[in-house]
Amino acid sequence: MQPAELLAELAAGNPLSGVELAANAGVTRAAIWKQIEALRARGVPIEAGGAGGYRLPWSIQLLDAARIRAALPATVAKRLGALEVHWELDSTSSELQRRGAAVPDLAMVLAETQSAGRGRRGRTWLSPPGLNLYLSCLKRFDTGFAALSGLSLALGVIVLRTLEALGIAGAGLKWPNDVLAAAPGHAPGKLAGILVELSGEYQGPCAAIIGIGLNLRLTDALRAQAGQPACDLATLAGGTPPDRNRTAAALIAALAAGLAQFERDGFAAFADEYARHDLLRDRPLRLSGAGGTRDGIGAGVDGRGALLLRLPDGELQRIDSADITVRRA
Repeated sequence: MQPAELLAELAAGNPLSGVELAANAGVTRAAIWKQIEALRARGVPIEAGGAGGYRLPWSIQLLDAARIRAALPATVAKRLGALEVHWELDSTSSELQRRGAAVPDLAMVLAETQSAGRGRRGRTWLSPPGLNLYLSCLKRFDTGFAALSGLSLALGVIVLRTLEALGIAGAGLKWPNDVLAAAPGHAPGKLAGILVELSGEYQGPCAAIIGIGLNLRLTDALRAQAGQPACDLATLAGGTPPDRNRTAAALIAALAAGLAQFERDGFAAFADEYARHDLLRDRPLRLSGAGGTRDGIGAGVDGRGALLLRLPDGELQRIDSADITVRRA
């Protein structure tokens, strides 16, 4: 029995003994135990109840490409270049990069788990199977890099549109590409991360590989591993996150519509929405990077998506570099 098959057996949340699991799979109980430990090592919180057997603390929904496609508006389903669901990849974005020019426009690749999920500045994105969403999309543009200013900010707005479609409120945006939310009485933590990687020409045809990781459910152990405050949809939804296939479909639909809007109108079409959800505006900030440390007050973003920082002397400084670290002072 492979980890994917074992997780499918446990997905309903009902207890199953090692004897039952072994009999169903035609393997030994030792083989079942080995796969249980492999899933636990990936962050899946499988409980052992003695004679009661193994169980998950709640049911999960495994990703299913057919169910995701069925939940999409027909116009969106027709436009997708591809919709793939894998059990495990090193990274959904790396998978698209490997295929290069063979990838059709608006291709969507999802994985149940990633062995080397990537975040901003080379950070690892924790990717336990069955709990969250890991999706990458390839979008081709004819206008070149020069016209893509503000794309990562627009994608933050697209993620918030996804949450709104799911009936979930309480999230905001931290420049340049983080979606944050907080449980009552707690500091905001990362709910979703966005990574955009460009290839092609500065003023000609180019492509963006857009990676999005969205936390649906985090265990205490995963929060500790994250090394920074984190939040999940379960917290925002009163304990039970929306169905993962429904969430994936809502995100794909929002990406298809939002990227078409960005291609047509640029960041200007998203600027007002971004401003409404900007968590850094009017906040004391400390920026650190290769050029040293600067303190100031967040003053929103400009028309290109650059961060605006009002310095103590009143000067307004524009910050473009994604290598800058921004923290509340």
